[in-house]
Amino acid sequence: MADNIEHQDKGELVANCDRLQNDEVVVTTPVESRIMSIRGKQIMIDRDLAELYGVETRVLNQAVKRNIERFPERFRFQLTKEECLRSQIATLNEGRGQHLKYMPYVFTENGVAMLSSVLRSDTAIEVNIRIMRAFVSMRHFMVNNTFRLSHDRFLCIDDDVYHIGASIKDLGKKWFGFSKMEILTPDELVERINRE
Repeated sequence: MADNIEHQDKGELVANCDRLQNDEVVVTTPVESRIMSIRGKQIMIDRDLAELYGVETRVLNQAVKRNIERFPERFRFQLTKEECLRSQIATLNEGRGQHLKYMPYVFTENGVAMLSSVLRSDTAIEVNIRIMRAFVSMRHFMVNNTFRLSHDRFLCIDDDVYHIGASIKDLGKKWFGFSKMEILTPDELVERINRE
């Protein structure tokens, strides 16, 4: 892997993904399957990103540390032991040196975008575009499917209609909306529901 590092004019090391042979970069799982949700954010683990970029995890993290001002806490953070175990990142492997020595760093969508300024090569740019597209498609999927889990309820009391934004049974205490509908009578509501 030492051949995959080049010195820049400023003397900083940058991963050079272009020196890899085409058969050396093997991505077996789609990018989307490597995106996880931790702390309410969509993230990717440093080792998965390093594999996609064709560099060692150590090299990726060193490049980030040399440019740490570009990676605030909301772009990159280190997992706690509990988060690591809960997300099953710390799966034990056979053999010496195969266990996690350090808790991994994870990158949010913004952190992955910032990586393109740290890992500068044609391959890194191509991989970064694929990863960013995956984040966008995951976000669209979540937005389009979130509301399918809930459904609206209406409560009619006398001549008043109340709209309940989500079923408490379906979503627990996480999300709930309740409002009085001034523009519909119960009969108009039933008629509108039957039309749809």
